[in-house]
Amino acid sequence: MASVSDIVVYGDNDVSREEVKGLAKNIAAAQKVWREKCDPGVLDLPVYSTFIVSSSFCEFEQDYPELLAINSQGQMTGSVMDFFNWERREMCMMSKASEIANNVWLGPTPDSTLCPSSENENSKDNFDILIEASDLARPPDPQALKRLAEMSAWTPQHLEFPSSGSIMPPTWSQTEVDGLMDTCQWIHKLANPEVNSSDTSDEKDADGDIQMQSLPPRPRKVLIHCTDGYTESTLLALTYFMYAEGLPVHQAWLRLHCEKRRNFFAYPSDVALLTSIQPRILSESPQGPKDLALNSEPVWLSRMDGSLPSRILPYMYLGNLGHANNPDLLKDLGIKRILSVGEPVCWPKEVGQRWGAENLLYIDCVQDNGVDPLTEDFDRCLEFIGQ
Repeated sequence: MASVSDIVVYGDNDVSREEVKGLAKNIAAAQKVWREKCDPGVLDLPVYSTFIVSSSFCEFEQDYPELLAINSQGQMTGSVMDFFNWERREMCMMSKASEIANNVWLGPTPDSTLCPSSENENSKDNFDILIEASDLARPPDPQALKRLAEMSAWTPQHLEFPSSGSIMPPTWSQTEVDGLMDTCQWIHKLANPEVNSSDTSDEKDADGDIQMQSLPPRPRKVLIHCTDGYTESTLLALTYFMYAEGLPVHQAWLRLHCEKRRNFFAYPSDVALLTSIQPRILSESPQGPKDLALNSEPVWLSRMDGSLPSRILPYMYLGNLGHANNPDLLKDLGIKRILSVGEPVCWPKEVGQRWGAENLLYIDCVQDNGVDPLTEDFDRCLEFIGQ
């Protein structure tokens, strides 16, 4: 920073004056060294200075709030241009926690620096159990789940669970699948104690599994979360949604997105895993066993890599060529028109005829290389979207 601008040094109310001065001296020394290393005969270098704020931080915060990036509570103010912070805020708002099943929510990891708890109804203080999806986590054992359930009656509990893409085919173990199913059953019993209060047929003994009969009847509010709110948490969220609602894989994908209005990102391994264990999920669902023969798998499922196009406006999606070349998926998502930039869709002739030429627009002579201009095609694209 010493080579690009003046620098203002200040500290909060807990930082001594000597500490502020010490840091300012180090920065000033760095500015001097930088200038000495550069040849003044070649470069017309600007002169940068180091300043110290003489007023206390509380005075500075009160009189000049528009200059603060971080306030005295350690929260981002949004008053200073900070593209990194803006991106985090936009991500947080896009994936804001919402209820995907009774008392079970999906969203980003609560962060008071982005949304103060007093202003955020989805803060960590409003949940009894917070399950964070992590690449390093392993499926919890039944005894750990039992202890967490008991302690959640008095204080919020935190649990880690393997992230999306971490259970890989064809090497997944029965232990991993058992852990996934045990966790879904555990969540459902905590979130719906009135439904499960008389259900003792599947309670396990001490050798093995979860005993829930000692739990108070109060429903627990559960948050499944990860940093961005839609990537690492997808595997557990989809599995639970299938289990709680009694849905086959393809219906879970569509309903979680279209009805619950959630964006999420799954990996091909997640599709393979859930398709493989789908009979077990549906046979153990509290909604009762389902006949898979009545829910034939759509063609688009075998062509999907796990991800859906991203809904960026209520009427508009942003996707890749793989999404565009899966017209049955687009139709089930309610997408009726395709604007393809740089690469044409490869559909069978009869599919294109069913969609109609008026619902397809291809912008050619451009590549996704950051160089080819689109400005000459903006009007045509916007007119097509506006229709």
